[in-house]
Amino acid sequence: MCYYNGQKVTRAEYIRLKNLEKLVANYDFLNRDLDIGFDYGLNAVLKPIEGKEDFDIVQMEWGFIPHYVPNREELLKMRKGGVNPKTGKFDPPILTLNAIGEEMFQKVSYKKSAYERRCLVLSSGFYEWRHIYPKNKRTGAPLKTAVKYPYHIYLPGKEYFFMAGIWTPWTDKNTGEHVESFAIVTTKANKLMEQVHNSKKRMPTILNEDLAYEWLFGKLDEKRISEIAATQYPSEEMAAHPIAKDFITALEPMAQCEYEDLPPIEGF
Repeated sequence: MCYYNGQKVTRAEYIRLKNLEKLVANYDFLNRDLDIGFDYGLNAVLKPIEGKEDFDIVQMEWGFIPHYVPNREELLKMRKGGVNPKTGKFDPPILTLNAIGEEMFQKVSYKKSAYERRCLVLSSGFYEWRHIYPKNKRTGAPLKTAVKYPYHIYLPGKEYFFMAGIWTPWTDKNTGEHVESFAIVTTKANKLMEQVHNSKKRMPTILNEDLAYEWLFGKLDEKRISEIAATQYPSEEMAAHPIAKDFITALEPMAQCEYEDLPPIEGF
């Protein structure tokens, strides 16, 4: 899945979406190499302006908040998990950072947003973990516990790109707090991402400008929405390299790192 993202856009850049251009010079929040999904912070999202083929760049909370969650206290329980007072058992956290594209119309939480509230999530590159199973030195058989290596994945020649997203408004019934939240839509991994994100073999749905325009503004039926959500960006137009295992706290999280025991990605 995609739980780590970068949103770094320089002041000299324009966000181009087919024939639309918006200057980002006034958006100070577009200057982060790494956003951690599990922080549930604000991220830059392209949100359509109702009734127009135009958009605003807004900040939304990363982590789709279902309509049935009444308040922040219950939302925290959903996101972090905890002991259920009724059963005495631990309820695992429910993650809504990503929305599985193939399942959006099967989920009550996501269905309406897939139809009516699609957005684009800006990215300058994202991060995933590759699982490598070392071999037993005596028997040569793979060990049961994998060593995890983080990777930075990006599009060479593109300083930013668009991920498909869905968003929803939410109001805390106790405090009246109103926020908008989103999830990144994911699809099956392409040939590159099958090797990088080899545990789940998923990747964010990355859209070229034509598909991004259609996702944002098109009056689409379920079939077309599902088709776009299943888009696999071409492997040959992507690149990935290993980074430091402490990249979350590193000053330069995208910096390439070499590992002696890490086999290369085949074909790339």
